[in-house]
Amino acid sequence: MPQLPKTLEDAIIQASEATQAALGDGHTRLQVELRFQEFRALPAAQQFIPAFEEYGDKLKILFADAGSAALARRDWSGVPFKLVDIGTGRMASIESKVTPEDELFFFVEPTSVEIPQLEKICEAIGESRPFVIFAPRLEDSGVVGIGYAARQTRQRFINTIESCYYLRPIFDEAAVFRCYPGLWEVWVNKGSDYEKVAELPQKPTGEELDGIIYNAPQSENEPAAAKSKSIFRGLQRFVRALKS
Repeated sequence: MPQLPKTLEDAIIQASEATQAALGDGHTRLQVELRFQEFRALPAAQQFIPAFEEYGDKLKILFADAGSAALARRDWSGVPFKLVDIGTGRMASIESKVTPEDELFFFVEPTSVEIPQLEKICEAIGESRPFVIFAPRLEDSGVVGIGYAARQTRQRFINTIESCYYLRPIFDEAAVFRCYPGLWEVWVNKGSDYEKVAELPQKPTGEELDGIIYNAPQSENEPAAAKSKSIFRGLQRFVRALKS
């Protein structure tokens, strides 16, 4: 089974393999989540997407805004994939985003602001063609002014998507990890390395994480008073390695 990655490159390789496995098993609504502060989605997507080059121009990549799409066209010159933006705030028809010849769709770093347009595009894609959302920020707590109806729409849409790859540090102590087809896992720092302490069929809630992390057995050579400090240092090394 996959181990917790040591570098961003390792995580991207794992993510592409997990996505390919999920697509091969017939899943059509997927997302890849690398939940780190200061994470740069465009360079990571540039490393992730070549694993799907067999689709050629039948792969369409949609960015959250026209600026991101323009940067990708500049920096990813020569790729066979179609690079467009989602089209929020413009009079762009859904038909221009979803054409009959498209076979696979990647959305790069959409936020909660784009959900109405994103949902319309996904409805046009239908159930037979797959899409993958890479590095979504659909639950961005920094977005303010969203009413109850909009939050319900956002949650309804999110609930239809499966995380085939998920990696996120939790506070300064642990990490939540999922690599399809595996279960959800919780890893805790044990001083010199991380150790898997739990497997769950679904993404753990905050309350479940609290119980798992703080009830995880500590190393025999690690006194309780020093545990939180060593965990903090270990996780900081882990986060820095993933950003490198």
